[in-house]
Amino acid sequence: MLHLESLEQLRKTRRQWSQQGSVVAFVPTMGNLHEGHLQLVDAAKKLADKVIVSIYVNPLQFGANEDLDKYPRTLAADMQALTARGADAVFTPDTGLIYPRGLSEQTYVEVPHLSDILCGASRPGHFRGVATIVCKLFNMVQPDHAVFGKKDYQQLMVIRLMAEDLSLPVSIHGIETIRANDGLALSSRNGYLSDHEHKQATSVYRAMQQIAEALQSGRKDFSTLENDAKLLLKANGFTPDYVSIRRQHDLAPAADHDHQLVILVAAYLGKTRLIDNLEVSC
Repeated sequence: MLHLESLEQLRKTRRQWSQQGSVVAFVPTMGNLHEGHLQLVDAAKKLADKVIVSIYVNPLQFGANEDLDKYPRTLAADMQALTARGADAVFTPDTGLIYPRGLSEQTYVEVPHLSDILCGASRPGHFRGVATIVCKLFNMVQPDHAVFGKKDYQQLMVIRLMAEDLSLPVSIHGIETIRANDGLALSSRNGYLSDHEHKQATSVYRAMQQIAEALQSGRKDFSTLENDAKLLLKANGFTPDYVSIRRQHDLAPAADHDHQLVILVAAYLGKTRLIDNLEVSC
């Protein structure tokens, strides 16, 4: 597996792959890789001849009181895992390469409205940071395909819309959330949880399942279902940020005539903010 640290190395490799006629798939990450990330690599390998993974902890998507400094950096283990999984290259730029004029002087990419609801309302500027870094990485890597996890459902939609609006020549693929046997979605932030909190955290999936079963039985009292789920989360030690039933295709609030829905949850367990979602057809 190639380890690319500079833009010159990346572009030289990308030119060689183009000359070979290779189709390229890209998996952007912030490192601290788990099985969910590695299954994105598996999916990328099915789409393309070459797979490149980026590892970069993006300061632009962290708020002032968030965990940028505490975010785990595990490059050696990540490199070993990616080699074993068959990635062709890993790109590990530093902040001087990504933001050479500093964060305050950086040109931003922003997706209106979709970036301001749900997690965007709780984390102002977060999706501007996501859209900016993903757009930059797309321009650097120039992939044919890019693969993201559906666990970050709103993020995936922001990236899809950004790529569409800017006419970027890359196909965006969303891969189903990978869960532990107890239903907890795999996430780098799970590493912040104590053993006791890990057990409590499974209530997020239970809350979503209860809403899904109610929707599939024909219930349309969305606000009641959302409030009941919040009460379940509170009873299990969470401080809910939001529980929201939305339309899958645009994240507008669900209406009685909608059938393709997604349940989105964000909640704090101690100092750790967990997010999850569950798609429902009803």
